[in-house]
Amino acid sequence: MQIAFWKMHGAANDFIVADDRTMSFPVDDRDWLIRIMARRTGVGAEGVLLIQPSKQSDFRMRFFNPDGGEVDMCGNGARCIARLAHEIGAAPRQMRIETRAGLIRAEVDGEQVLLHLTEPRDWRLNQRMDVAGQVLEAHSVNSGVPHVMVEVNDLDSVNVTELGRALRYHSAFAPGGTNANFVQITSPQSLRLRTYERGVEAETLACGTGIVACGLLAGRLGKVRPPVSVLTAGGDRLEVNYTPTDDGATDVTLRGPALHVFQGTLDYSPAPR
Repeated sequence: MQIAFWKMHGAANDFIVADDRTMSFPVDDRDWLIRIMARRTGVGAEGVLLIQPSKQSDFRMRFFNPDGGEVDMCGNGARCIARLAHEIGAAPRQMRIETRAGLIRAEVDGEQVLLHLTEPRDWRLNQRMDVAGQVLEAHSVNSGVPHVMVEVNDLDSVNVTELGRALRYHSAFAPGGTNANFVQITSPQSLRLRTYERGVEAETLACGTGIVACGLLAGRLGKVRPPVSVLTAGGDRLEVNYTPTDDGATDVTLRGPALHVFQGTLDYSPAPR
């Protein structure tokens, strides 16, 4: 079976995106998903995104990490899939998208996409944690998927792999684990960010839900005010906006790029039993 796909990226977070409105994509073949996302032997990607039918929105988004596991939400991926869905006629310019995290909305404006996200939940501030031989003050929230944030003075000197992995698997976030973010505040409305992503199990150049989580957490801590400009490790700037409330935030949005890289065809044959 041959499967058409688009390679896209959002702020250097790259994806294999496919139109699966026929529901024929082999989502249950986890080994194959891992192989096509492999950097040296496959297409290479930090996720597979599928456009599928939905009874409650314009389409359903499904997202699979490089380990083959499905997760609830991906902010950079949602922008990419929104742009493609509009371009192939699967959704209008202003659309509703079903995700495992809930219904979100997107507005496509050329290469820029504005996402209206689900309400953040599971706020936990000022957690003191023993992490890789250090005591860190951490703050966490679920912005579609779980994220923890640690503020640092010198972002460039942080060992994101070591500390990120330790936080990702910390007992405080068991059993599912979390994504780990390290933030340097650069002005009252801007910050820099580096992220260790769960499922990728490495530092990535950008993480949309991490950008949102850190904009929200830094705001809740009084470090920034919205809208917040976030500079990613890949050099892109994205904007997080929201309305602060007494117990969190509402009207959360993320604006950033969604870019095409190339189109291709995947060859799929079920593994012999």
